[in-house]
Amino acid sequence: MTKEITMDKDGELAALVSFCVDSDKFPSNYRRNKFYRGLYGWKQKVRRGGKEYVYDRKGILDRIPSIKVDKSVYIVPIEMVGRVIKYLDSWEDKVDYKIFKVLLEEDSFKKMNEKEDGREVWTEIPVR
Repeated sequence: MTKEITMDKDGELAALVSFCVDSDKFPSNYRRNKFYRGLYGWKQKVRRGGKEYVYDRKGILDRIPSIKVDKSVYIVPIEMVGRVIKYLDSWEDKVDYKIFKVLLEEDSFKKMNEKEDGREVWTEIPVR
C-alpha cells in the first residue's frame, strides 16, 4: 500500500525539536536528572504526619502543547519554540539540539493531547 504525499500550504507551522544529551559532561546524576525533570516534569512524594502526598511537578513540555515523535524528538507550536530553545540553551554544552520547521494539519496539537481514561491517546494524522 502506497500513500501519496502532497504539499500544500494549509495547516499549522510548527517546530520539530531534536536533542541529544552528553551525559559525560554533567558533573553528577543529580544534575542530569534535574535537566530531564525540568523538561518532562516528575511526581514528588512527600510523607508528613503518617500521610503521603503526591504532587505533579510540571516540566516545560507539560506547559506547552507538544507531540512526542520519538525519544528526544518533539514537535511544538512555532510560537512556543523560543521557550524550548531558552531551556535547552540554559544547559550550555551538555545538550545539543536541532530545530526544523514542519507543517502540520490544522488542529494536530488538539488531536494529540486528547485524554481518555487519564492517558494520552495517539490519533493518527492522515496524510493528504
